[in-house]
Amino acid sequence: MRNYPQVLLDPSQCVLLIIDHQPQMYFGVENESRRVIQNNVLGLAKSAKLFNVPCILTTIAADTFSGSLYSRLQEIYPEFTPIDRTSINSWEDENVKKVVQATGRKKILISGLWTEACVAFPALSMKYEGYDVYVVTDACGSATKDAHDIAILRMVQMGVVPMTWMQTTLEWQRNWNNLETYDGVMDIMKEYSGAYGLGIEYAETMVENYKRNHG
Repeated sequence: MRNYPQVLLDPSQCVLLIIDHQPQMYFGVENESRRVIQNNVLGLAKSAKLFNVPCILTTIAADTFSGSLYSRLQEIYPEFTPIDRTSINSWEDENVKKVVQATGRKKILISGLWTEACVAFPALSMKYEGYDVYVVTDACGSATKDAHDIAILRMVQMGVVPMTWMQTTLEWQRNWNNLETYDGVMDIMKEYSGAYGLGIEYAETMVENYKRNHG
């Protein structure tokens, strides 16, 4: 298989930073259904775990204002304690910066609430410092659709790359002959990818029916 290291994501080069998926932050989300964003961040997080992509979880003012990390997200990484901050820009938090730098990886994917602040600020800061930054836009939420769209436009103008969670997962998979992760990707797609996942279940059912009737 030909390698395209400069244009396609290799999971061995990536880090996932999930920022502030907390109740108080979700309360203010209006650009998209909160349930859709929750679905998408869970699919993204499970994909990162499947492909051994380091995942860094952060919260802001968890004990005094925003609440604990989204519980279903925490369940995917029960061994990790989110890094709690006071700075809106997580890249200005020394603990977050140290953990990212310790991975030695330069391709940073971000999902977070809200796009216009807690996503855009670190994305722009990391891009300035020489990182390749990707924002998983459908796993981010904002106070308004306009705020979300304008934040993405601003980041793109600075060289940040927009992604979706399914695009990220499929880019990490790259080839259906990668059997080590094939079943895991199929399970994630069936659970989180809506109609596509339903189509996978349908195809599997039809194959099993054929085997049972013609085996």
